[in-house]
Amino acid sequence: MAKKETGSGLYDTKIEALGKAKIPTPLPKCRFTGDSETVTLHLSDEEFSELAAAPRPFQFEKAGPRELLYFDTSKVKCAIVTCGGLCPGINDVIRAIVMEAHHNYHVASVLGVRFGLQGFIPAYGHEVVELTPEAVADIHQFGGTVLGSSRGPQPSDAVVDALERMNINVLFMIGGDGTMKAAKNLVNEIKKRGTKISIIGIPKTIDNDISFITRSFGFDTAVEKATESIQCAHVEATGAFNGIGLVKVMGRESGFIAAQAALALKEVNFVLIPEHLFELEGQNGLLPALERRLEKRGHAVILCAEGAGQNLCGISKQTDASGNPVLCDVCDLLTSSIKDYFKKKDIEITLKFIDPSYIIRSVPANAYDRVYCGFLGQNAVHAAMAGKTGMVVTRLQSRYVHLPLKLVTRKRKKLNTNCDYWRAVMESTGQMLPQAPSGKE
Repeated sequence: MAKKETGSGLYDTKIEALGKAKIPTPLPKCRFTGDSETVTLHLSDEEFSELAAAPRPFQFEKAGPRELLYFDTSKVKCAIVTCGGLCPGINDVIRAIVMEAHHNYHVASVLGVRFGLQGFIPAYGHEVVELTPEAVADIHQFGGTVLGSSRGPQPSDAVVDALERMNINVLFMIGGDGTMKAAKNLVNEIKKRGTKISIIGIPKTIDNDISFITRSFGFDTAVEKATESIQCAHVEATGAFNGIGLVKVMGRESGFIAAQAALALKEVNFVLIPEHLFELEGQNGLLPALERRLEKRGHAVILCAEGAGQNLCGISKQTDASGNPVLCDVCDLLTSSIKDYFKKKDIEITLKFIDPSYIIRSVPANAYDRVYCGFLGQNAVHAAMAGKTGMVVTRLQSRYVHLPLKLVTRKRKKLNTNCDYWRAVMESTGQMLPQAPSGKE
């Protein structure tokens, strides 16, 4: 079931299972979902730039509680680990998993692994914690992750060794692209050993850049907080002669936060994202366009994703602990270039720079994301108890579905600058900056 219509295995959506589900669920009678139930969704390049423009049908396994389970839940021992950078809503997901597992499935235990995958490695000395309903009752009121996090890979065999030592049956992994790749490696190691451990991923990325994930949790909160900084930049810009507000938001390789925030608040005049190369000088450059904007309106707001303009300041071949490329600070370049440009023209400007990045990622989730996180946590537990493995749970076009890890780890999701969404951003800002030649990358 559930392969791309062309017959290629690139988009195989089949979900793996540890074995046949035979045990009746302890859940009270409800609307159960059968494994044969699929959701057919038509996806296009509007959502995923790697697809053809014409919508293509995909079949996904529907998320939800199963009537028959693989695990005897009263004997199941679960673990939760959070990896990578912070993001609004992590604690909400942890809480939802613990509450669902304890109150509805009556699992034997849920453990919290401290400080990411390091928590599985004895040399780091991080102790695991017992996650009870009482322990997690209020954690959703706080940002960050109550378990702590870390970046960087750990040996898959050492992690599986730890899972076996602790008699863990299910591991819930909350993290981004690197975490999902680590989860896939764990699944392979578990298969090699013939062990029955379920690995369930909950995709987490503030940049919204995981393939086939329409919108990751925390993204809505991040955009909401970003708009507050944009409003501040606009106030600063309008409060001075030739005022310029420059706001930096997160987005290493994808500009979704910048684009969405620009649409949410119409005060932005220039949006700079990694997917759309731009020039500083020349007829189509940012600086002449900024000069024209100041001549016409007397103020301007520039919204810049952190990964934009890397073609202008040199692309580093270095990577951080998570394997992400080390970026140059494009806003430093923009600040100095803007000041130098207008100084040479003897034009007075006032430039204010605002970087709310760590505020954006560290705040508690808003109401929308809290609801989303609750559904993700509940559906992750439903999948795990049914013996699913090697998958993530997500919402795709308003439907909760299961996606195989091999699908979400194929490549990072990028904003398609040839789609209606980006056109709407350009119309909102009025910038209409042509894309710089790709040879300048």
